[in-house]
Amino acid sequence: MAILHGARVMVTGGEGFLGRWVVRRLEAAGAVVSVPRHQDFDLVDRAAARRALAAFTPRIVVHLAARVGGIGANQADPARFFFENAMMGLHVVEESRLAGVEKLVLVGTVCAYPRETPVPFHEDELWQGYPEETNAPYGLAKRMLLVQAQAYRQQYGMNAIYLLPANLYGPGDHVDLERSHVIPALIRKCVEAHEAGAATVDVWGDGSATREFLYVEDAAEGILAAIERYDGGAPVNLGSGVETSIHDLVFDIARATGYTGTFRWNASRPNGQPRRRLDVSRAERLFGFRARTPFDVGLTRTVEAFLESRTRA
Repeated sequence: MAILHGARVMVTGGEGFLGRWVVRRLEAAGAVVSVPRHQDFDLVDRAAARRALAAFTPRIVVHLAARVGGIGANQADPARFFFENAMMGLHVVEESRLAGVEKLVLVGTVCAYPRETPVPFHEDELWQGYPEETNAPYGLAKRMLLVQAQAYRQQYGMNAIYLLPANLYGPGDHVDLERSHVIPALIRKCVEAHEAGAATVDVWGDGSATREFLYVEDAAEGILAAIERYDGGAPVNLGSGVETSIHDLVFDIARATGYTGTFRWNASRPNGQPRRRLDVSRAERLFGFRARTPFDVGLTRTVEAFLESRTRA
């Protein structure tokens, strides 16, 4: 990628799940990548954001840093999820402007969409309602990134783009059951149940909710494609365009992990948003991105990586 070869790129959240894959892709494209570590630059503090920009002097900033988690984590710490994500975005964008950053890539979340968005979710529907209650504070904080990007583009001419990825999965995601998303949590539960000979695994909800899953390497590829070929102000979905029910997902993971027991559905726990599937046509039209990894392939790789990490540990 010509625009990236030799370019100084700062990736906030570059040590995180998606961030590590983005850093690898950037380095492979010849970029000079810097990652402000959280212990050195807590971006919730504006002064830390300013120091990071001064230390690394990037031409391009990719803002991935976020406080993230599954439904349980969002319900337990809604104020923290809202405050920290909102403040990180405000500080990174403003300090990037002041530092003269040429291009800013802001990565939002599918959780920003309204609860009752028509399926598939089109970017123009983003403001047609309130997000699903279980993760609304997080979703709204990330939605504010789009407002800020468009305001800065209008007033300052800042080249800030905004991407909306689907639910990510893949090797390297954290598996802490208090914080993890649905796929790593279920992989861990099924593997541990299989090893222990347990007859039953508990699952939140009734299985009726649907999600769209995007393999993390595909997401990183989409972000690089946008850096290279997209300079517009409109938000853009990144996804696979494939909708999977949690019920089907559970049995897919059981097969992939070798678990042969049963599942106990806990309908007293929330399903979250009823359905999720993105309209992914804008990304393909504007910068040629299309997810390439079939879900069964990505899931197999994810399970294998989890098993390998347990063996190393």
